[in-house]
Amino acid sequence: MPTDRDLSVGQVAARSGMSVSALHFYERQGLIRSRRTSGNQRRYDRSVLRRVAVIRAAQRAGIPLATVAKAFAELPRDGVPDQEDWQRLSAAWQQEIEQRIAQLEHLRDRLDGCIGCGCLSLATCGFVNPNDDAGRRGIPSTLLDP
Repeated sequence: MPTDRDLSVGQVAARSGMSVSALHFYERQGLIRSRRTSGNQRRYDRSVLRRVAVIRAAQRAGIPLATVAKAFAELPRDGVPDQEDWQRLSAAWQQEIEQRIAQLEHLRDRLDGCIGCGCLSLATCGFVNPNDDAGRRGIPSTLLDP
């Protein structure tokens, strides 16, 4: 049953800086929950603002929503991530972020050579076809040839 502490989707959007459609999407993904009024309007507990803040922080760090959903699954259903939870979540995500940084640095360091050579060969190009993934799938190296 809705309470005085409940927020409408518009209020959550305004306070969180998220669009209403994004909030609906997060709800469909099971990241946040709402209750319905007798008039079938969504109402969110104020604690949803903390979850939305964690989602936004994770997205800014490049953490996929599926990973956020897994982390939230470890919380009580109505649990609000507190400082201890955030420390645990961020520690788990640091390895993923470090891997992403390493991949981006590798790409940055090789980008000049790739664009400079102009080959775009699926057989040898580490930019277009890293580790010859296309070759393992049986795709011929002439895929990009005119």
